[in-house]
Amino acid sequence: MPQHEKIDYVEFPARDIERIKAFFAAAFGWSFTDYGPEYTAFSGQGLDGGFFASDQASTTQHGSALIVFYSQALEQTRDKIERAGGKIIKPIFSFPGGRRFHFSDPNGNEYAVWSDLEN
Repeated sequence: MPQHEKIDYVEFPARDIERIKAFFAAAFGWSFTDYGPEYTAFSGQGLDGGFFASDQASTTQHGSALIVFYSQALEQTRDKIERAGGKIIKPIFSFPGGRRFHFSDPNGNEYAVWSDLEN
């Protein structure tokens, strides 16, 4: 059950719904529920959400919020993202508390992955 006044759902733009589904299935093992040709939803990934058909992309350069994944094996996660068709847009770097990198999905949406572990 959703919690009162807590973030419950997130939606991302996607130029190609089928391509975005294939990317997240390959990179992270996600599955989707389609709601017509212009919307698909995911759940059980830490925060439920969906992708809607749009020619726009969500990037921090344009002021969008950054969705950050956690990984216990940062380099392995990076490699899976690249094999699935994602693009590394900021290579792994250190910051107080850990290391992280930024990537874009095949539609150009930006995300980050961080870890507090060395490898």
